[in-house]
Amino acid sequence: MLFLVLLLAFASCSFTAKSFDDPDKDKLLVRVITYVLQQGHFDPIDMDDEFSAELYEDYIETIDPVKRYFYESDIKDFEKFKLTLDDQLKAQDITFFNVVHERMLKRIEEAKEIYAEVLLKPFDYTLDEEFDTDYENMEFAKNKKQMKERWRKQLKFSTLSNYDDLFEDENRIKERDPSHVVKTEAEIEKEARESTLKSIDIYFNDNIDDLKREDWFAIYVNAIVEEFDPHTYYLAPKGKEDFDQRMSGKLEGIGARLTKRMDNIKIVELISGGPAWRSKELEVEDIILKVKQEDEEFPVNIVGMRISDAIKYIKGPKGTKVTLTIKKIDGTVKDIEIVRDVVELGETYAKASLVEKDDKKFGVINLPAFYVDFNDYKKLNAAKDVKLEVERLKAEGMEGLVLDLRNNGGGSLPAVVDMAGLFIKDGPIVQVRSTGESKEVLRDRDKSITWDGPLVILVNEISASASEIMAAAMQDYKRAIVIGSKQTYGKGTVQNVLNLNNLVRNNSNGDLGALALTTQKYYRINGGSVQLEGVKSDVKVPGRFSFIDVGEKDKDNPLPYDVIDAADYTVWDNYFDYDQTIKSSAERMSNNEQLKLIEENAKWVKSKIDDTVFSLNYKKYKAKLDLNEEEAKRFDALSDYKTNLTFQPLAYEKELFESDTTDLKEKRERWYESLSQDVYIEEALNVLEDLRTSQGIKKVASVKD
Repeated sequence: MLFLVLLLAFASCSFTAKSFDDPDKDKLLVRVITYVLQQGHFDPIDMDDEFSAELYEDYIETIDPVKRYFYESDIKDFEKFKLTLDDQLKAQDITFFNVVHERMLKRIEEAKEIYAEVLLKPFDYTLDEEFDTDYENMEFAKNKKQMKERWRKQLKFSTLSNYDDLFEDENRIKERDPSHVVKTEAEIEKEARESTLKSIDIYFNDNIDDLKREDWFAIYVNAIVEEFDPHTYYLAPKGKEDFDQRMSGKLEGIGARLTKRMDNIKIVELISGGPAWRSKELEVEDIILKVKQEDEEFPVNIVGMRISDAIKYIKGPKGTKVTLTIKKIDGTVKDIEIVRDVVELGETYAKASLVEKDDKKFGVINLPAFYVDFNDYKKLNAAKDVKLEVERLKAEGMEGLVLDLRNNGGGSLPAVVDMAGLFIKDGPIVQVRSTGESKEVLRDRDKSITWDGPLVILVNEISASASEIMAAAMQDYKRAIVIGSKQTYGKGTVQNVLNLNNLVRNNSNGDLGALALTTQKYYRINGGSVQLEGVKSDVKVPGRFSFIDVGEKDKDNPLPYDVIDAADYTVWDNYFDYDQTIKSSAERMSNNEQLKLIEENAKWVKSKIDDTVFSLNYKKYKAKLDLNEEEAKRFDALSDYKTNLTFQPLAYEKELFESDTTDLKEKRERWYESLSQDVYIEEALNVLEDLRTSQGIKKVASVKD
């Protein structure tokens, strides 16, 4: 509907490529983008001097985040545009971009000369000097001498890990072969420096030099749209192709989703069944420092790279090997070799397991995403699959259900409405406000109930969007007990992807790409928003992200929290002592030694993240690494935890295992093993047992077609 309104409005203004005095594609793109933002965004902001100043700061930070290109004098030159960018955009004037772009290309060429000169000379790792990675509070270099010193420390810091790796390699070889002649410190230093030079040459030659003007302009456009909110973003033509490929259902590579935080490439999700998941070594929040191809001698340092450039190195054809240098969340660094493969997104679909506890049978359903086939909703959607798994679990005697939504980033709104309807008779599930319209209440209208027994929902700080709608609805109805983090992610907005080419008639300027646009905000049925605030668990437990900024609050320009009128709904006529069950669970969790250790670990990890100053003296650097590894050992017990619970496949999957050619059995066994070591699952089952025995179960609901 929004797309149609925008299309008609834009067409009625008779905007065509030919109507511009200058039919330049960049100016046309600015015209279309600014129009769509003002007319279609849920909460459009005024393009005024304040907007201009924010855009100016954010764009400079985007293209020079570690301040190793621009000088203080450059910034002074650019500042004359600081309060006029709004006026430029309204007039389709791209002077600011052109000035910054030309200066950037000049500084890049100078940087090539600087780093080549710096890496000609040996680094002295006996000096007591430090390098601070807090680039945000760093000033721009005043002159070439300062710039060269900045590059020297950056390159020395990058080379230091190579230096340490080579030293450790020599020691390992010597242990295996006593006759091995160990390389001298000078030889190791030279080899480490050459590795850094090779890496940075590849980065500049294969990425920076390959960027066309339109690629740089796409960065500027994205800076413009992200001023509106963190989930509105521009998809350049190539980016749109990648987006379409992801939606097709297959990914070729390591099976991990990445994001960029400051100058680091961070893992935010591992796709179940993918190479990274199978390795058992990569984890969410790991930072990828370097990437080495199997046919290359040296790795490429991807710190500071644009995420699209870094992905080019990480992705690759099925069967090829890639070695990733990973910085773990506890600060330790290790190399992990992965064989790339085709990742079927079907591995992100719902899966179920049965577990027996004290002669009672309980079910666990893991849902990584609220997926849907946009072309055929009835054929594939998360609600349909969860309903089927519930029916199978019931057939095998399930007396309570755990719905695991941890790390579930959301997905389809219709799917979550239908899924919530599986657990209540009927009623409102979520309230939605669209651009320029009054609220709409999305309801479950199907009076049948698939499961009316005890229900627990597990969440964490990564549970977002549709996951938050599901948890919030069940919490408001008092239909389920929510166990997890203090609060969930806090994303209370909905986006539509608009093909910008469809908004311009007679376009002869080439592909304009697409825009993911925030068009709606959703609210709980009690009237509260999950935006920023998330869903607060009934039983709050510590997790590995408890003290780390990972939610919507940590984003730039998030939309605000607000409240609307509650919908008309009736709390679930429960047959168990809801409040006493929550109280009992909270008491158990507060005395759980495993959770106490998890909380200690989370605090320790936060202290490491906050430490941004590193010694460039090798002995001190090495001592700090060794200390981190020694401190980390006290948390080894976290992975040794056992629950004494055994998780089993359902009958239909046992049959599939017999003729399996897709490693399904191995994937499920890996999952069952992780469940048996999961303290949160253990407590969820304790809660189900409390609910089951508090007053007794009614007859389990039958499904009506």
